[in-house]
Amino acid sequence: MKTPASSRLRPGSRPEWAGRNYVLLTAAAVVTSLGSHGALVAAAFAVLDSGGDGGDVGMVAAARTLPLVLFLLVGGAVADRLPRHRVMVAANALNCVSQAAFAVLVLTDRAQLWQMMVLTALCGTGQAFFSPAAEGMLMSSVEGEQASRAFALFRMAMSSAAIGGAALGGALVAAFGPGWVLAVDAAAFALAGALRAFLDVSHIPARVPGSGLLADLREGWDEFVSRPWLWAIVAQFSVVVAVVGAAESVYGPLVARDALGGARPWGLALAAFGVGTLGGALLMMRWKPRRLLLMGTLCVFPLALPSAALAVPLPVGGLAAVMFVSGVAIEVFGVAWMTSLHQEIPEEKLSRVAAYDWFGSTAMLPLSTAAAGPVADLFGRSRALWGCAALIVLVTALVLLVPDVRNLTRRTKPVAADRPEEPSGAASGSAAA
Repeated sequence: MKTPASSRLRPGSRPEWAGRNYVLLTAAAVVTSLGSHGALVAAAFAVLDSGGDGGDVGMVAAARTLPLVLFLLVGGAVADRLPRHRVMVAANALNCVSQAAFAVLVLTDRAQLWQMMVLTALCGTGQAFFSPAAEGMLMSSVEGEQASRAFALFRMAMSSAAIGGAALGGALVAAFGPGWVLAVDAAAFALAGALRAFLDVSHIPARVPGSGLLADLREGWDEFVSRPWLWAIVAQFSVVVAVVGAAESVYGPLVARDALGGARPWGLALAAFGVGTLGGALLMMRWKPRRLLLMGTLCVFPLALPSAALAVPLPVGGLAAVMFVSGVAIEVFGVAWMTSLHQEIPEEKLSRVAAYDWFGSTAMLPLSTAAAGPVADLFGRSRALWGCAALIVLVTALVLLVPDVRNLTRRTKPVAADRPEEPSGAASGSAAA
């Protein structure tokens, strides 16, 4: 098979489509992924080590996601009005400070529940402004038919970091306690922010502010609701993210503590998920499914497996196996989703659309994580986990009823500004096989 000219290696041994911004964004994402996946384990066990229970773990998790939901839409509008790299650096600085303070409190044995909630809320606020800007910046850093491969490589790099971060985080929590892992996460945010400060935005047209923030939000909303495939999948993921978040942020650490042996096996299970995402990204480097969203949505069904495995619960080996499968599946969906957004959404509206995507997908997460403990107390942890698995299957089956989800196809050229609101599935010859 001949290699396309756009994927030939430069003298510096990287593909032509992997420009300076793409390399910096990928490197910074790897650094933060290493720190953040370890910190996910550390935060849960910091709460448990301070005497908290499953409800307290859920409250801290909800404190992070609530401001994420509240500020996402504003973050998306800001990222489409200001230079995106500056928004990203400012968000990284806020996350660095909040995680450093969290680490100091844990290391000095002075962490109280309200303090942990406030600091994780600050981290969630930073994420609300960072995520839409980062998604828009990444999509503007690649173009043409190699976009799907670029997104797969980016996600593969993050998955590789997640493997090390989760496994190392679990081991460090077990060996030294959660405080040091949180300190590493703070340092990772500082380094990533420094890398992102060197992004080149000279090729991006200057943003022309509209009539105001509300007008920008309305324009993004119009872009969002005009595409049935977009709002249908976001509605689906509002449920999927909520139940997966409850299972992994609250029930997972509790099952690990009570039945699997503590932080280390839970870190290994999360690492297996990371290995799966790495495998999924490698697959998507070569495989270009024609019906992007149909294949991606079918791959959401396996996300029900970890909740079912925790409900049994399976031993560590079985849990790691289903986490691996779900990792492969979500990566196939993730690359298909990013490719769909890249080819269908105009560049100048990417951050606002990404904000509505993030907002819809995470809107129910604070409620689910906060309610996870009480729901388990009321119905039992096993029944709650089986309910999580059933909800994922149900909403995924429903979204397949949307014609645009089944029919949207791959094409090689990104959407132009002000294009007609017509899914690319209408053009039968536009997709690569």
